[in-house]
Amino acid sequence: MAATTVQTKKTTSAGGIGRFINQESVLVFALVVLSLVVASINSNFLAVNNVTNILNNSAYIAIAAIGMSLVIISGNIDISVGSLIGVLATIAGRLALDAQANGYPMIIAFIVPLLVGGLVGAFNGFLVAYLRIPAIVVSLGMLSVLKGALILWTGGEWIYNLPDSFKVAQQSLLGIPIPIYIMFILVPLAALWMRYSPAGRAIYAVGGNKEAARLSGISEQRTLMTVFIINGLMVGVSALIFATQFNAIQSTVPPGIELLIITAAVVGGVSILGGTGTVIGAMLGAILINAIARGMVLANISQYWIQAVQGLLILLTVMADLIRRRRQSFTGR
Repeated sequence: MAATTVQTKKTTSAGGIGRFINQESVLVFALVVLSLVVASINSNFLAVNNVTNILNNSAYIAIAAIGMSLVIISGNIDISVGSLIGVLATIAGRLALDAQANGYPMIIAFIVPLLVGGLVGAFNGFLVAYLRIPAIVVSLGMLSVLKGALILWTGGEWIYNLPDSFKVAQQSLLGIPIPIYIMFILVPLAALWMRYSPAGRAIYAVGGNKEAARLSGISEQRTLMTVFIINGLMVGVSALIFATQFNAIQSTVPPGIELLIITAAVVGGVSILGGTGTVIGAMLGAILINAIARGMVLANISQYWIQAVQGLLILLTVMADLIRRRRQSFTGR
């Protein structure tokens, strides 16, 4: 009896500690350790300008990772986001030039890419939710379609002479770049929506156990349509930040950007098997990836290693998630 009591106390204590140790706290700890290590090599890492640049460069990845997190939590994936960002950024740039030349309101250059992103997301969602085509197949096909269409449309030409009113991402408020404000507004709003709204909780239910969600009266089709539409809208916001941070836009797909977005989500604690994860973690994952890249530059380490680091982060995170799930299955907790 005494042994049982001691064991129960140990289990309760471990569970109590576990509640305070989640992926977000691990990422914050990793960022602190990384900062201290790199700062000991190069003190410029903790300079205000460098920290601001890291957050600014993380913004469009973190915002796209909002949608990617929802998709992965629902038990799916979208590898076409990089191509969609390239297409939407080009659309925005072309419309900005047309607005300047013909006197159209510049707001059109911001609204149309969001609408197109939402429509592409809705189309993907329809194929996945109602035609039951696997998301990996749908997004792979969409990736090829968007990439090919972009090359045929533009020939890879650059878009120059963008109007100043279009370059929103280059503007600051109180010394802080606008993209950082957008990131710190959208991510908490998305986190609150997922945690407290019925539609947000339904995403976790569908990704965790489709049959249990169905028996609870949750519509898988409606949930998946919501997920993919939001993903398209978030990619649209990300594309606008991406397009407006430069003085010119190259009409091609940014290389490797979809890997960055997926990595941010997975490293942030979004389970590749679906059902768990948060957009807060995805944002911290995006910041950590950019902090590592910047730290490697300041530590005089070749940036070519960053892709290897990203791959290692994905492997370690997925392995940790699998181990955690197996332990929960074994212990029944």
